[in-house]
Amino acid sequence: MHKLLLNREIYEVLIQEYLPEAKQFVWIVTADIKDMHVEAFGGFVPLLELLADMVSRGVAVRLIHAKEPGPRFREDFDRFDELVDNELFERILCPRVHTKAIIIDNQVAFTGSPNLTGAGMGSKHEDKRNFEAGFLFDDQADVQRLVDWVDKLYLGECCQSCRRRQYCPDPIDESFK
Repeated sequence: MHKLLLNREIYEVLIQEYLPEAKQFVWIVTADIKDMHVEAFGGFVPLLELLADMVSRGVAVRLIHAKEPGPRFREDFDRFDELVDNELFERILCPRVHTKAIIIDNQVAFTGSPNLTGAGMGSKHEDKRNFEAGFLFDDQADVQRLVDWVDKLYLGECCQSCRRRQYCPDPIDESFK
């Protein structure tokens, strides 16, 4: 499968269909992150509630983002104990991240323009969302290549050669502090 998703389709297909079906792990990479709400559990809830439910079901969640989330995201985050102190939930900040990608169970991946925000992912009202595009794919060679690259980033293997260290508030590789 190699499927172009535009605007609201990103939310409907990726966030509503694929994301809740994760069984092993979800890796999310985004430059910007905000208090996005999604349709789940009979209403609209913070995406963090869906992620907390996934973690409580044994799904590992890794979130890599470029800047600190806003206050509403942080307030919501603190409400979910499943995310605050759980080895299945990992979160790192890297100011050089500009990639937007979601990998689900090493089986399917999405890359494209939207950040992890309601306007970006298409969950906001039609008149308030961004114009976004991306590709959903399941080609195993490409999925694995993306998995390997995200894992390298997560493990801090890029820190040593990073020339933006002075702007990094929390280096992934502690030996470069």
